[in-house]
Order: sequence, then C-alpha cells, then structure tokens
Amino acid sequence: MPNITLYFLQTSRAFRTAWLLEELDLDYKVEFSERQNGVGPPAFKEAIRKAGNPLGKSPTLVDDGVTVCESGTITEYLCGKYDSSNRLIPKDPAERIQVLQWIHASEATFLLHSIAILYMQWFAPERVKDSGDLATMQQGASKNVVNDFDWLEGELQKGEGKFLVGDHVTAADCMMSFSAQFILEKGMGTQGKKWPKVEEWIKTCEATETWKKAVQKTGHRL
Repeated sequence: MPNITLYFLQTSRAFRTAWLLEELDLDYKVEFSERQNGVGPPAFKEAIRKAGNPLGKSPTLVDDGVTVCESGTITEYLCGKYDSSNRLIPKDPAERIQVLQWIHASEATFLLHSIAILYMQWFAPERVKDSGDLATMQQGASKNVVNDFDWLEGELQKGEGKFLVGDHVTAADCMMSFSAQFILEKGMGTQGKKWPKVEEWIKTCEATETWKKAVQKTGHRL
C-alpha cells in the first residue's frame, strides 16, 4: 500500500485532493490545520516547507517520499499513477480533453477571475473604497465570473450525464466542484445571479459516498 500524506488547510483546494483520493480508494494520512486570521498558521506552513513545498501551501501531497504541489498537478499525478482503469481521466480523446479542460479551467478561469475580486476587497486603499471606485472595478471584473458560470451552466444543460463528463465522477468534478461551490458560497462576482444546473450538479457531487467520506475524514467546510 502507498504511504500518502495530504497536508490539508481548512476551506482550501485540498478538498479536491481528498475527494480524488477517496474516488481512487486510497488510504491516506491527513495533516490538518484550521486557519488563523483567515490564513494558514506559520507552524503549518513550515511543516509543509519541510515536506518539500517551498511555498508552504495546501494542498501538498507526499507519496512514498515524492512531494507534489498544486491541486491540478496532484490530480494528474494521482490519476496517472493509480487510476489503472482510466475512469477519472478517460483514454477516449474526446472525453479526455473535456476532463483536462475542466481541470485547468477550475484555476486558470474560475478562481482566477473570482479571487481577483476578493483581492480588490482585501487590499484596496480606503480612499478607493470610499470613492466608489472599488465597487465600479468589482462590477467590471464580475462580468468574467458571470460569463464563466454561464458557460458551466450551458455545458451542464447540454450534457447527458449527472456529472461534468458523463454519468460518473471524473477528475473534472473533483477539481471544478470546489471552485464553483466556493465562488457561489462567497458570492464573489456572481452579481446575485443563480445557475440552477450548477447548483444541482454541486448537490449531486455532495451526495456521492466518496465526497461524504472525504468530508468526514478531513472535517472540510466552506
């Protein structure tokens, strides 16, 4: 059996990896930390650095001495090594490209656009907030977030299965569900708009036994 450790910061992308590990039916150890003042505690970051990630960020995975960072890279690594049936990243070229597209869009499109809005709120000077310029900037940036979710909603409407690519969980769901759920929960650029198919898909993900096991093992919450 592999010796796998997942460094898991509360309310973080690490849940993607936990759910994937449950889908792969792999045993793993969780090194867990709550946030302090919204961020990872210094001691936890230092432990991750010692495990081989110089940035001290979660998720970090250590698999039999191999340290893997970044949730997308971890996803491709675990699927490449342990998914012998190619269930989570299919071999079929058409399905494979769809899954890989969502793996990368989860960060490079969805969280990129939404976290920009969050950072504006956190770091804008008070004069920018007081003048109304911050609200104008955030509203402009929100167009990207709304477009992203319109795209996701449209793809779910066209799809024939319950999940992003077909009728079973793939790595696309493991990566994208956290992004979508986090953005909707925090209302980051959504402008109060609703996407029924997206919300239905998130509930379908939450209802899987592997999701429930990952929550139970890690204590994940948003």
